[in-house]
Amino acid sequence: MEPIGPRNSLEEPRFSNSTTFARLPTLAEVGSAGIAIVGAPFDAGVSYRPGARFGPLAIRTGSQLLRPYDPAMDLFPFGKVQVADAGDMGINPFSIDEAIATIETRASELATHADRIITLGGDHTIALPLLRALTKRTGPVALIHFDAHLDTWDTYFGAPYTHGTPFRRAFEDGLLLEDRSFHVGTRGPLYGSADLEDDARFGFQIITSDDLVDASIGDIATRIKTRVGQAPVYLSIDIDVIDPSAAPGTGTPEAGGPSSREVLKLLRQLRGINLVGADLVEVSPSYDHAEITAIAASHVIYTMIGLMTASIGS
Repeated sequence: MEPIGPRNSLEEPRFSNSTTFARLPTLAEVGSAGIAIVGAPFDAGVSYRPGARFGPLAIRTGSQLLRPYDPAMDLFPFGKVQVADAGDMGINPFSIDEAIATIETRASELATHADRIITLGGDHTIALPLLRALTKRTGPVALIHFDAHLDTWDTYFGAPYTHGTPFRRAFEDGLLLEDRSFHVGTRGPLYGSADLEDDARFGFQIITSDDLVDASIGDIATRIKTRVGQAPVYLSIDIDVIDPSAAPGTGTPEAGGPSSREVLKLLRQLRGINLVGADLVEVSPSYDHAEITAIAASHVIYTMIGLMTASIGS
């Protein structure tokens, strides 16, 4: 059976009816999917400016102008496998521990109806339970992490589960393949050199924002693809990897980042990786202007879908 694609915007205006990502059908309408889009509206793990609980709604709104053919990748992201919107998880906004448990459970349940999951955050805390759920099926994964920050800190105010700690916990839980993971786009001040020493001990390589200026996008992509090989890959993108001039709607902005154009180009050149799961986090619409952050986020997710569909059956 041919996949059911987005509603036709030449027959039905984009601003009419309910808002799903890219006007796709709901998972309830199609029953099962090759790729499910799900929201995780949770931001109790933030250390500075809250508001990412409203990210999934903003991203879906920003996605309404997406069209079914991607000329940059020469493919129809919604045409090879069924892509559907699974709605939002119901997450306790007051308890981080309960929220983490709920996200892991809901992601595991969703995996019985969808082969691959892309999650709309929410803050970066959600990446840990998503990795826990995914690796039950895949085993440890290579992580490609686009972010202005490392997110491998130990605690904040003694709390081990925050948006700055998910990948340290993931390493401690054995969720990451040894020496296969990257941070991309990091920049800005740290608490000390020990942050970098710890991160290297966890097996990460770092591609800074300056590296994205000094090297070609093609060379950076080749470096990433060579290191991850055909291992299962989880792609986690904090929207603050993009410079705040192009993505101001986020909780911890850092000056000096790449443009959305550069991030999208690098993502497209990762075509061929075995992308088994992904998230996009930290869109905080109360700090956005003219929806430019949400629109950038929707295009990143569109490209994620393209990377997934390109790898399925290849």
